[in-house]
Amino acid sequence: MTAKHSARMGWIGGIASHVLPLAALLLLAGAVMAAPQRVVSLNLCTDELAMLVAAEGQLHSVSDMALDENVSVLAERARGLVANHGLAEEIFLMKPDLVLAGSYTARPTTDMLKRLGFRVELFEPAMSFADIRAQLRRIGALLRREATAENLVLRLDATLARVQPPAGRVPLVAFYYANQYTAGSGTLVDDVIRHSGSVNLGAKLGLSGTQKLSLEQMIMARPDLIAMHNPYKAPALAYEAQLHPAFRALSGESRLIDVPDRYTICGGPFTATAVRILAASR
Repeated sequence: MTAKHSARMGWIGGIASHVLPLAALLLLAGAVMAAPQRVVSLNLCTDELAMLVAAEGQLHSVSDMALDENVSVLAERARGLVANHGLAEEIFLMKPDLVLAGSYTARPTTDMLKRLGFRVELFEPAMSFADIRAQLRRIGALLRREATAENLVLRLDATLARVQPPAGRVPLVAFYYANQYTAGSGTLVDDVIRHSGSVNLGAKLGLSGTQKLSLEQMIMARPDLIAMHNPYKAPALAYEAQLHPAFRALSGESRLIDVPDRYTICGGPFTATAVRILAASR
């Protein structure tokens, strides 16, 4: 082999040494950027985000909770999908290319799916409208549906912008859940109340997260609005405080409003509906 030929072969080899890694990187980038085609969600909140953003046929399965109209805004849409119960064995058989779950979804299931090589993306609970925007954009990126997600963010912001601030005194609002629980600061409900132009009684009392609000505290505070929702037609012990004579006397002074739990259990564009209900009830 001549010196000239050796130099030429070395030049070609040098190019190949750069081109081959570049080609491998391009293939890897293509794999990462490709839209998943068989998505499975294990958590009500990721169910709803995925149903809002996914393309036709992209979302294969949602949790069985998505079918419950008491907690799911998109129960009707969920009936057209395969329901799962969050079990690793059933998810394995579905062979998804992306698994969506909440950070509080059964850890043994998500850990096992990761060990089996499935791509699992975990979502924290949304605690504010800022979180909702971020999660919509994140799921849009994961599903390669960024434009759809951004449109949902714009619609959410447009709905919130239409809520007018209160005229006169700012109303005091108490959310009263089953078993006398309420929402304090740092919760999605607290942000809902703030966006409605009202003050959250739980936050005003120094409560954070979801905590019990005794009937005595409620009576002493005398909120202007009490937001509650009882999904049961028959009497239930969880709602016995609402039958107490003292609560009935208070409800004669305060305005009771029905804010269905499904608007605030998870964060989504539909959470703005709870803001509109509160604002309209001022």
